[in-house]
Amino acid sequence: MPASPSTARAINDRLALRLLQQEGPLTAGQLKRLTGLSRPTVADLVERLTASGLITVVGESGEQRRGPNARLYGIVADRAQLAALDVRTEGVFVLVSDLVGRVLAEVSVPIGGDTGTGPAVGRVVTAVERTAKEAGADRLHTVGIGAPGLIDPATGDLRDSGGLPAWHRRLAAALQDRLPEARVTVENETNLAALAEQREGAAHDRDTFVLLWLGHGVGAAVVLDGALRRGASGGTGEIGFLPVPGTTSLPSATDCDGGFHSLTGAAAIGALAREFGLPVEGTTDGPGAARVVRGAVARLTGVPGPGAGPARVTDPADRFLDALADRIAVGAACVVSILDPGCVVLGGEVGQAGGAVLAARVQERLRRMSPLPTEVRAGSLGGAAVLRGALLTARDRAQEELFAPAER
Repeated sequence: MPASPSTARAINDRLALRLLQQEGPLTAGQLKRLTGLSRPTVADLVERLTASGLITVVGESGEQRRGPNARLYGIVADRAQLAALDVRTEGVFVLVSDLVGRVLAEVSVPIGGDTGTGPAVGRVVTAVERTAKEAGADRLHTVGIGAPGLIDPATGDLRDSGGLPAWHRRLAAALQDRLPEARVTVENETNLAALAEQREGAAHDRDTFVLLWLGHGVGAAVVLDGALRRGASGGTGEIGFLPVPGTTSLPSATDCDGGFHSLTGAAAIGALAREFGLPVEGTTDGPGAARVVRGAVARLTGVPGPGAGPARVTDPADRFLDALADRIAVGAACVVSILDPGCVVLGGEVGQAGGAVLAARVQERLRRMSPLPTEVRAGSLGGAAVLRGALLTARDRAQEELFAPAER
């Protein structure tokens, strides 16, 4: 059955808006070429979207024409302001952007381990309001939050997870109370990192892959046929609890010590580096582990960096990276044997720091351990992937709502 005129208009409007979101400002002629619609149809939709306040003229193209240069149309960026938060044990990163994702203001909010739940929540909420004010936002349309832990698939709330600060679970509700007109959503940090790597990073050409998050802790995100898979309880990807050889104990329901985390978490990477005589900071967190790995890679590639020097077969940096690749491959092989994703992205600060050098070593080991062909890639966004994923999620939700009038 052919679509009704109103349905056809809605489809055409949404197509044009998505192209403007992906490509940036376009002329009516460019919209015609990209959509395949007729010139009168494009003229109608441009007039309709302009009248609704969704797009506006943002400039002129440089094309030589007999008449005036063609007008460039773009999404009205200040139609809504968004906030994205990356929640970590030691603090929160906050940024505010416009509707097309341009960052307007950002801030880092440290939270000490001895800070009470109420003061910690209040500090973050105040920072979000202050950052929005600095960005010139009268009100926030959507707030996207990335946090460690499990998201309840029924409620969308962050579940109580052992070892995580209590203020993590209180934050979303507190923001919703203080910003009642905003849409506040929470998503697991590793899932957001996978979304960002798929949209803008190392997995941009993949609709099926697994992201291994290597930072302060470890985790995984599973994307199959373009869809993020969360599992029955929201726990898909809790790979830190995976029992693996090479540890001295087994993980429990409340503690991942003895699991894959004990081999590849930041503290484990620091301890491994010390075994090979590499310089390590006193306490190793995600960025600290990344500096150790980056320094080891630099020694082998000649790129200036901590401990840079000529690469030799007996170089401890070479042996350290081999040992780290062995450990990562153990967990990756378990995932590959079950899901057969065809591609594993080493994400987080450590995955980005290891780059192609570490990814190639993990891939070579997977080739020996599994009959399933698997490409291993280094994540390109590193620790910033969570914040970027939170912003992309907030932008998608805001645009879904704001673009809806064009569909009616």
